[in-house]
Formats: sequence, structure tokens, C-alpha cells
Amino acid sequence: MTSADIPAYMAHLGAAARAASHAMAAAPTAAKDRALRALAAGLRADVPALLAANARDLEAASGIAAPLFDRLKLSPAIVETVAEGCEQLAAMPDPVGEISELKRRPSGISVGRMRVPLGVFGMIYESRPNVTIEAASLAIKSGNACILRGGSEALQSNLALWRLVQAALVEAGLPAAAVQLVETTDRAAVGRLIAMPESVDVIIPRGGKGLIERIAAEARVPVIKHLDGNCHVYVDAEIDLEQALRVTDNAKTQKYSPCNAAESLLVHAAQAPAFLPRIGAVFAAKGVEMRCDARSRELLAAVAGARLADATEADWATEYLAPIISVKVVAGLDEAIAHINRHGSQHTDAILTTNHVAAMRFLREVDSASVMVNASTRFADGFEYGLGAEIGISTDKFHARGPVGLEGLTSLKWVVLGQGELRS
Repeated sequence: MTSADIPAYMAHLGAAARAASHAMAAAPTAAKDRALRALAAGLRADVPALLAANARDLEAASGIAAPLFDRLKLSPAIVETVAEGCEQLAAMPDPVGEISELKRRPSGISVGRMRVPLGVFGMIYESRPNVTIEAASLAIKSGNACILRGGSEALQSNLALWRLVQAALVEAGLPAAAVQLVETTDRAAVGRLIAMPESVDVIIPRGGKGLIERIAAEARVPVIKHLDGNCHVYVDAEIDLEQALRVTDNAKTQKYSPCNAAESLLVHAAQAPAFLPRIGAVFAAKGVEMRCDARSRELLAAVAGARLADATEADWATEYLAPIISVKVVAGLDEAIAHINRHGSQHTDAILTTNHVAAMRFLREVDSASVMVNASTRFADGFEYGLGAEIGISTDKFHARGPVGLEGLTSLKWVVLGQGELRS
């Protein structure tokens, strides 16, 4: 396929997706659930072939950045997780057609809201072949059609996964065009996908900040996005020290590459002398570099093997996706909240405290999509939230915020039920 062929190719995908979206919106719950269970079974049965396809991608992508390479990997555990996600979605109530807030008006009419699919969403993502299944499964259950455009580095993995999706749709009697994969790596296809309002209702980019900034700037359809994940852990004055150490360690080191890994650590001045040397030793043992303000560096200086550097102003707003964390001692809760709201990315932030009043203030005043008390930021995930899967994380403030699952892929329309009432 040449670049000259891209407009016609993408127009074809868009027309097919729009037609399929009408069938998906009307699809019975049983058929959608049947497709999801068939997809889960297909994934489990095809693990060797999926890993072989992924190995070809890994071999070809050996020179890409470490975080992207890490996200590119498929494993039996990852395949099992997405298969479980399909089954979770199949077991969940179908949101489509649900009527809520029905109220009788003095005129006699009843007014409520019905949950309906968005229609067609375009998904643009880098690495992470598991996103192919997460996006497809959520599209199926929410009654949407989707057009998926994965990164060139994951093409073989995505093709292998997409074929399983299409087989599951056909087995359930649903249109195969409900989930389509852009099979060219030509970047012109992305430019067309984000500029087809006649065929696509919303774009969901999932990848690096550069990709998402480009999509947000150039798209001619609405975009559900988050640019980065500068997630904070704030250690308050009153804490369970052992618990706080475990949670902070998990938030940073359980996995470095996800957007919900902690990148900034704030510690109350009253707790810093006890907490920082202990967590510093944990980070030192795991090779995590700590970029510190003057007070935290002073308290960490005696930690054996600690990798310390002076934090710059840029460090407070940086998403490292690596074994690096910024560390700052703050005077108290007010300073912590102000710091997070200034430098954070409105993704996920956590407070570790035994003080209920402090916890409730943090929940109310930190302006992020997910705010946590005494829990690792790594829980900010659709699967962990019980959504079955997620299409991505939204730090926008319209209908979808935080992990975007089934409800985030639907909207509400007004419905009016009457018995012949006339407006006077």
C-alpha cells in the first residue's frame, strides 16, 4: 500500500466501522457476552502462536527505548490477564439501554436518561499489544465499533490478536468489522483516522507524550487523553511507618514503565528523619536514583549505596518511567497539596496517613483523576478497579475521567415517556 492509497483505505475502514456500529448498538447482551467468552478461549488456546508473533516484534524492535520495549512484551501471564478481562466483562451487567433518573413531571411526562454507545472510536497506541484485546473487548461489551492503530513495533502481535477478535465476533454472529485493525504502518493513516468525523466519534490515544500531544493538536474529533503520569506519594506526619514503606516501595518499584508508577515522593518534615533513611535504603538496594531537595538529600546522605542527585525545577514535573524518583520534604499537608496540584499531571496521587481528617482533605483537594489513601498508585488501572479492562486513562474533566471502562465508552441521552400529554 502506498501513501496515495491511504485516503481510500481509511475511508473504507471508516464506512465499515460506521455500519458495524449500528449493528453493535442493537446487539443483544447474550451475543456480546458470547463473543467475549469465545475471545477468552481463543487467547488461551493460541498462546504459542501469540508468543511467536510477539517474538518477531521483539527481535525487530531491539533498539527502541527500554520502557517501550518492556511494554511490547507478551507473556503467558499477560495473555491470561487479558483473557480474564474478557470474562470479567462478559459477567458484568450490560450498560447499554439502561434508563436512570426517571422522574415524573407535573405535565404528566416522565423524563430520564438512557445509556447508549458512543458509536465508533479510534484507538491509537504504542507498544502494549495487550491494548488490542482490551480495546476490542470493551468495544464489544459497550456496543461500539472501533478502529485500532497500533505501533509499527507491535504489528505482528497485533495482527495475531486481531484475528482472534474477528473469529470471536463471527462465532457470536456479530459483524467482523466491529473491530478493525489498520494494517499499514504508514503514519498518514493516523492523520486520516483523526480527521474523519463522518466515521469516527472519538479518538483515544495511548502512548508517549509526543504522540498524544500531536493527536490532541491535529484531531478533528473529540479526544480522550492523558499526556503523562507524574504520580505522587505523600507521606504525612501521622503514619504506620512499616505500611508506608511497603506502599511507597510498591508504588515506585513494582514496575517502572507504567503511567501509574510513582515518580515523586513528598514527605512531611516531622516524619522525614524516620522515613527517608528507611525508604532510601530500599531504593538504594534496587538501584533507584533519588533526585532530592536540600533537606531530603541531607537525610539520605548517610544511606549506603544511595544514588543521589540535586533535583532541578523540571524534576518536580517529570514522568521518568525509569528507576528514578524525585524526593522533597514539605512543611505539611497544605504544601503537599499545592505541590501536587502545581506539578502533577492529574493522573494518580496517594496520601499515606493514619489521620482521617488529613486523608479526607487530600481526597477533596487534590485535583487528579484517581486519589488514594494508604494504597499504591499502581492500583490506578481498569482491571484493578473492577472495570474488566480499560481503554486508557483520562485526565480530562468531561464524562470520562480516570481509567476508562464500559461507562466511559457510553454517553447518556434524554428519553421522555408520555401518554399523549400536550404542552399547554
